[in-house]
Amino acid sequence: MPGRKSDADVCRLWDALVNGRTLEAAARAAAMSLPTARKYRRSGQMPSEMQKPRTWRTRENPFAQAWPEIEAMLREEPRLKAKTIFEELQASQPGRFQEGQLRTLQRQIRQWRASEGYDREAFFPQVHYPGDVGASDFTDMSSLDITIGGRSFPHLLYHFVLTYSNWETASICFSESFESLAEGFQNAVWKLGGVPRRHRTDCLSAAVKNLSPDRDFTARVYGLMHYYGVEPTRTNPRSPHENGDCESLHGHLKTTIDQALLLRGSRDFASRQEYQRFLDEVFAKKNAGRSKRFAEEQAVMRSLPARRVPFFDTIKTKVRKSSTIPVKQNVYSVPSRLIGEEVTVRVFAEHLEIWYAGRCTERLPRLHGKRKHRINYRHVITSLVRKPGAFENYQWRDDLFPSVRFRMAYDELRERLPTRASREYLTLLHLAATESEAAVEAAIGRLLDEGRPIEAKAIKDMIGQDQMPADAAVEANVPAPDFDQYDALLQTELDTEEAADDADALATALAIGTACCRTQPPREATIEAVPATSPAAMVCSFDKEGQNDGKKPGERTETRTAGVAEGTPPADDSGGVRGGGPSCPERIPQLRTVSGGTGRSGTGRTSGESDHAALAAIEDPGREEPGRIQTAPAAAEGESATEDVTCRRLPRPR
Repeated sequence: MPGRKSDADVCRLWDALVNGRTLEAAARAAAMSLPTARKYRRSGQMPSEMQKPRTWRTRENPFAQAWPEIEAMLREEPRLKAKTIFEELQASQPGRFQEGQLRTLQRQIRQWRASEGYDREAFFPQVHYPGDVGASDFTDMSSLDITIGGRSFPHLLYHFVLTYSNWETASICFSESFESLAEGFQNAVWKLGGVPRRHRTDCLSAAVKNLSPDRDFTARVYGLMHYYGVEPTRTNPRSPHENGDCESLHGHLKTTIDQALLLRGSRDFASRQEYQRFLDEVFAKKNAGRSKRFAEEQAVMRSLPARRVPFFDTIKTKVRKSSTIPVKQNVYSVPSRLIGEEVTVRVFAEHLEIWYAGRCTERLPRLHGKRKHRINYRHVITSLVRKPGAFENYQWRDDLFPSVRFRMAYDELRERLPTRASREYLTLLHLAATESEAAVEAAIGRLLDEGRPIEAKAIKDMIGQDQMPADAAVEANVPAPDFDQYDALLQTELDTEEAADDADALATALAIGTACCRTQPPREATIEAVPATSPAAMVCSFDKEGQNDGKKPGERTETRTAGVAEGTPPADDSGGVRGGGPSCPERIPQLRTVSGGTGRSGTGRTSGESDHAALAAIEDPGREEPGRIQTAPAAAEGESATEDVTCRRLPRPR
């Protein structure tokens, strides 16, 4: 058969000859001609042994004269590519070299480098041990075109890999910051259930002091790793192969996710949580085949600390006159009441916290990148309403359109009222800030659909018509307890059994006070003391700043109970609501015991009456909205009920 024969063909020929076949039969078995079979029988050599190296050329070498120049260029700069040298030769010697000769030059340069060039860098495979190293790195996922709710979702993945078992996991993030590193590392080790002995990353600027000669880790990275008992390690600069287990898996990971998306049939997710669940399923399938080696790692891993810790960067800055603060080369708006004050900004991976005077006053989504801005119209609308002329050329005006409908409303106002457009639009924006942005947006959409002009008064009227009427008052009957036992708890030291019973009674009493004071009744609430054996009444006082039914703050309308002894505080006098204390949390009103009686003696219960009986009969009104609260304890057997009624009106609660 025509064609070049291989060593395998000649082996079949010799096998046939050894088995006693004739040369003709052996040639047919080896699929070769009789002269070829005779040649290999005579020589006793394989085709590979008979082949001689080629020492001749079929055409003249076009680079023979230019080769000394080419070799000098390669020795001076070994990183030069053959195409770069070829283009330089074409420029220096026009018309001498043609495009089809590039392949010849590439082959000659490759042969020269292999025979006479410089030594190349060698790589050394490493032995990995269970539970020794966990490697991590960030990888960009933009190439997969993931969308959330139909909108593009550009993001990164913090990729964590155990080098022994190749067990891997990932967390969604948006920048290669220390906060993303800390959150991703903690997510990985808590999902892992333990920590490896060492953690390796590349020379991230968020983790390594790249400008220092020794390229040491930052104090924050040392703090994070020390908390988990992990030794931080890094690769050398521009040496991604040193983090090869993580780097090489980046490409495999993207391919796996892309294939899973093709099976899913869509790259769109309803929410970020759904996308994270999808990633968890992908990693669960990838890790399923690594269970044996992963079990070896889990057996030797160190235990986790007691809890996770939030890692954040702290920045102190002064609020500008524009009601903005600069944070990591981005601009954020804050409430205008903080203008001129120094605030502390806690920068987390995905949000900021604005702290002032020891309190978190604002929580803002974090911007990623540089020279971006996030302006909340609610922070500056009060000043803009007073200065409407500043809106037209406001630097961040586009941020003051919460939605497309607001922008459409402004455009309509500019066409119809060019001189008053800014003032009218700011009125709408102020209405959205004080009432409801959704309601204002719906009203604007209704006017636009009906072809009616956009007017602040019309929108305000539409919002007022859509408001729901206030709920009717709800009556709740609450029996009044006897609080002598409460005083006894504060004055005497009880044994263990009595202390337990008294603690239950105290918890019941405080629950009633908390329920009365935390619920929000309508503008006027009435507390009535109905006939009871004891005139001692529970009183909850409410205040509302600026709303006290026409009375001065603290003023009350009182009606004394008939039959109260002279000099005895009336049952409806609460003496004010006491603030927080050791036994009462801040802003939770305390119940106060007041004395009274049905006669001059001021006592209203028989001797030996159980103090716990009244407390046990209390019904919890916490699930009802009190509008008209009544305290109505049942009279004890054999006692007459007091028929006097104490009423007073309380201001609306805050």
